[in-house]
Amino acid sequence: MSTLLIHNATCIATQHAPLGELHNASILVEGNTIAHIGSASALPPALLASADEVIDARGHLVIPGMVNTHHHMYQSLTRAIPEVQNAELFGWLRGLYPLWAGLTPEMVQVSTQVAMAELLLSGCTTTSDHLYIYPNGVRLEDSLEAATHIGMRFVATRGSMSVGQSQGGLPPDRVVEREDAILKDSQHLIETYHDARHGAMLNIALAPCSPFSVSRDLMRESAALARSFKGQNVRLHTHLAENDHDIAYSREKFNCTPAEYAQDLGWLGDDVWHAHCVKLDDAGISLYAATRTGVAHCPCSNMRLASGIAPIRKMLNAGVPVGLGVDGSASNDGAHMVNEARMALLLARVGKSLEPFGCDAGPAEMTARDMLSVATLGGAQVLGRNDIGHLAPGMCADMALFDLRTLGFAGGAVHDPVGSLLLCASAQAAYTVVNGRVVVREGQLMTVDLGPLVERHNRLAVALALAKG
Repeated sequence: MSTLLIHNATCIATQHAPLGELHNASILVEGNTIAHIGSASALPPALLASADEVIDARGHLVIPGMVNTHHHMYQSLTRAIPEVQNAELFGWLRGLYPLWAGLTPEMVQVSTQVAMAELLLSGCTTTSDHLYIYPNGVRLEDSLEAATHIGMRFVATRGSMSVGQSQGGLPPDRVVEREDAILKDSQHLIETYHDARHGAMLNIALAPCSPFSVSRDLMRESAALARSFKGQNVRLHTHLAENDHDIAYSREKFNCTPAEYAQDLGWLGDDVWHAHCVKLDDAGISLYAATRTGVAHCPCSNMRLASGIAPIRKMLNAGVPVGLGVDGSASNDGAHMVNEARMALLLARVGKSLEPFGCDAGPAEMTARDMLSVATLGGAQVLGRNDIGHLAPGMCADMALFDLRTLGFAGGAVHDPVGSLLLCASAQAAYTVVNGRVVVREGQLMTVDLGPLVERHNRLAVALALAKG
């Protein structure tokens, strides 16, 4: 079993209450698990001498690997498309569906690796992805193979759309699937790839896309299928309550709010997480808290599409599990987890000031440490993982190191290394460790050659846009 020593870190923000924040501390990794964490001066000399690899962490902040709870990685091929730069959600989707209909397996593989590279370089070690469109022979396996090669912990969701425009849905008929085929493939993917063990690198979840693109039957049958794998932590995911049009659609089609729609279909519970929930009202928040239903908060996407400001502080106060998501790269145009956490922090503060009668609590109502907890512990909780999200003996060795001596931290880290990570300019990870493996070293991705990958990705992005024309 190989050993890795992260030695003499300036600060380790463990996100583990009994340990708190440690200074001048070290972490010993044995295989893929944290074996020891504590003061560097108390480290037995034999452990230092016997480590297979030592990373000198002086001048570095160490945090648990961040957890991305919502993404559409294929959308990195359609960033900044001029026709939809200024559109809201439904118009944005209508503009992009025809492009996405041209996706190929190669495009999904390459875009998955580009998206994961961005995440890893920003200190994210675990990600989910919501692939809900399967044209031209695309399979979820295309994403799974790409993730295995790049070395990221992955919660892959088998998304789906089954209600096209001819049936009152939003997507064109040519990009939806038959529901029997969706369910058959969903079962195959769970049986073949889902790993429920401690430290698993791959989980499968089921994710009908949204109330405006799937039927009630598919929602119910997907939930029943996932829950038939008892004790295997097969989770459920969808979009919900993203903007005012989303609310209006639910009221018109189902005569209820999105939260009530989810409750009626059995889509609340500690095995479910929903993306966005920007328009979740107080009654909905209470439902989510009572059932421990998770929320993937996607602040940059919500701002980009002018969807609104999710009431995250209210959710957290009520006990709703909340994690962060970068969402699709075509509605965020980036996949930088530190930046996402920073935007979430700032948006929560300005959002509070816009509530009726203003804000009594002030900026302190959402702190940098609160948001770092959401980005790490919160994300792990939302994805149903108790083996990631904080640093302690027995936990998976997932962590990110940031060099506090770099320009972005100048004048900040000397006062507060942890707070400066989110309050100062967006930082890149110096090292990212996933499952005990160093996948980013001195700011360079070690598992994929980025130059040829980006060149290939850009070539495919152009081809996808031309195919529509």
